[in-house]
Amino acid sequence: MGNEQSPVIVWFRRDLRLSDHPALNAAARTGRPIIPLFVLDDAVHVLGAAPKWRLGQGLEVFAQSLTRIGSRLTIRRGDALTVIQALIAEVGACAVYWSRAYDPAAIARDSALKASLSGQGVEAKSFAGHLLFEPWTVATKTGQPFRVFTPMWRSVQGRDVPEPLASPSRLPAPSEWPDTEQLETWKLAAAMNRGAAIVSPFVQPGETAAFDTLHSFLDRIPNYATLRDRPDLDGTSDLSEYLSLGEISPRCTWHAVQRAAMNGVSGTEPYLRQLVWREFAYHLMYHSPQLLSRNWKPEWDSFPWNTDATHPDVIAWKQSRTGIPMVDAGLRQMYVTGRMHNRARMIVASYLTKHLMTHWKIGMDWFADCLVDWDPAANAMGWQWVAGSGPDASPFFRVFNPQTQREKFDPNAAYVNRWIAEGQRDPPDTALAYFEAVPRSWALDPSRTYPAPVVELAQGRVRALTAYEGRKIQ
Repeated sequence: MGNEQSPVIVWFRRDLRLSDHPALNAAARTGRPIIPLFVLDDAVHVLGAAPKWRLGQGLEVFAQSLTRIGSRLTIRRGDALTVIQALIAEVGACAVYWSRAYDPAAIARDSALKASLSGQGVEAKSFAGHLLFEPWTVATKTGQPFRVFTPMWRSVQGRDVPEPLASPSRLPAPSEWPDTEQLETWKLAAAMNRGAAIVSPFVQPGETAAFDTLHSFLDRIPNYATLRDRPDLDGTSDLSEYLSLGEISPRCTWHAVQRAAMNGVSGTEPYLRQLVWREFAYHLMYHSPQLLSRNWKPEWDSFPWNTDATHPDVIAWKQSRTGIPMVDAGLRQMYVTGRMHNRARMIVASYLTKHLMTHWKIGMDWFADCLVDWDPAANAMGWQWVAGSGPDASPFFRVFNPQTQREKFDPNAAYVNRWIAEGQRDPPDTALAYFEAVPRSWALDPSRTYPAPVVELAQGRVRALTAYEGRKIQ
């Protein structure tokens, strides 16, 4: 359809990069003008405060990246199909390309859009780009989706991962650019309130920052296996937010780590395994979309979890005043930086679902509001894994003891002291920043006495195990 100057619309979503972008690369190969587009649709409206703010940060940097290669980002709000159809009519576009998403709402939206556009004679094509392996290409020997991680890891460990695609040096521009809305009018930071100013120094958005973070991590990767569980040390990759927004592709990450291994760098396999753990989360979400909203194991439906998000115990947990230092430190790190160390996430989640006997979905939804590296698949799988209701889950009898976890993984209490001000004569700025980040309605200040435990650890463990045994959860 159309002449050689009919443009191709590249619809960006959670793929805010130029490198290793199959949809953008395919559009560039057509030789036609390219119109990059981002749509503020329902998928954006439903984002929590922190991920929505972080998306805005990423869009601002991505728009600048496009400008540097002779292009520009068109942003519009509304129903995706309606917006895209209107833009097609305006510019005479012959095709719309985009990177696939794998959550059920996105699949339904994209399928409807593809059918509608194809019916109008407009080429509508989706591409890989968010994962190493498309979920439908990974299966057990009997052709079934994997339910346990280790067999999946063994299955894909030796599979070929295509080399990343190069970034375009220039993008052909249309003779006239369509109108665009202004990003600042979207007020993506509104729900963050004063927290945005606190979190901002800890966030470096964009593709360049993503690659800088990756290269920095490669210097530390030999110690990854031993340090990744130490929240008091700099042992993790810090790539989660970049992978979540697609500011770096998993293929770029995979190959960078593989090249390091080929150059004699040790200790790379544990991190490659974590990249596939991310794949496992998407594999599960694609094949079992109920992972996002209900117990993956239906036998947990009768478990007597508290489902009241306003329960005093839940409020104490949200305010990071449970009286359990390792739990509160993890939550406070999240409020100040937008992220939480993975070991702390497990401890924080275990305390809520087991010691406080509260439904995992309450915690999942809270993280979805507060994490700048929020990822729908990883968040859901992580919570269900800890709670015991998910695939390949932590066994029901594993109740993390936050005190012994602190002694093992934060032996000098450096992590706890970094984030909890109460009781310290001269608390660090990181600990004090928590009181500036949280809502004023919480009426918290560092002069208050640190609270006694909401639930004593031994008492909570016994209560949880009794409930599990009574329900015969396996």
